[in-house]
Amino acid sequence: MHFPTLILTITLILIAATALSAAPASFKAPAERGFLVRTVSVGGKDVKYAVYVPESYDPAKPMPTIIFLNGAGECGSDGLKELYHFGSAVMLNSEKWPFVILFPQKQDVKHAWEDEEPMVMAILKKSRKEFNIDPARLYLTGLSQGGRGTWTIAAMHPDLFAAIAPVCGWAEEETAKKVAKLPIWAFHGDQDQAVDVERSREMGRWITAAGGTCKLTIYPGVGHNSWDKAYGEENLGAWFLEHRKG
Repeated sequence: MHFPTLILTITLILIAATALSAAPASFKAPAERGFLVRTVSVGGKDVKYAVYVPESYDPAKPMPTIIFLNGAGECGSDGLKELYHFGSAVMLNSEKWPFVILFPQKQDVKHAWEDEEPMVMAILKKSRKEFNIDPARLYLTGLSQGGRGTWTIAAMHPDLFAAIAPVCGWAEEETAKKVAKLPIWAFHGDQDQAVDVERSREMGRWITAAGGTCKLTIYPGVGHNSWDKAYGEENLGAWFLEHRKG
């Protein structure tokens, strides 16, 4: 399936799901499957986001869950563009992603994801009422600006996530210290002209110095788009499932 056709397919699924998902249901009731449109109120403003529910979802069983943070090119308020990269990877290899996946959308490209933290937490809170989310298996990943957001939001909630996977992201030493105890798998292309690969390397060094461990995969000859390999070629979903809290 060509990429534009794939995105159109996701969009049509979401449009159809809107009619089915206007009223959130208890997670104890049967849930729709696939990509769903949702809205959450944040600071008195309605914000659109998306949720992926796998075919394997059983409302009676706690489900591992991923929060995905989009990059600059997918910012907006349509509730759809944030699916462009990771949503496509999930759709192409759904068997590799047996998770409920929450897709908040960063509203403004000029904002940092840490500015959007109230929205991310509001979406998680609402989703916990709608789906049977396993609190011991909550994971965080994102690319580019969302890669930075993965570092910074994990640092704001270091006891919330079981593991994180920033893709071509960056942060500061104080952030590294706050997430050092988490299982971390970071990805970067060594020819990245947007975010220097050294930013991921230095995060790894700072985490090690703080007593933690950072698994770092660097792709030779790859530019800013290291997410196609990270989400499409690695067994990241299986790696997430190796980790749980408590």
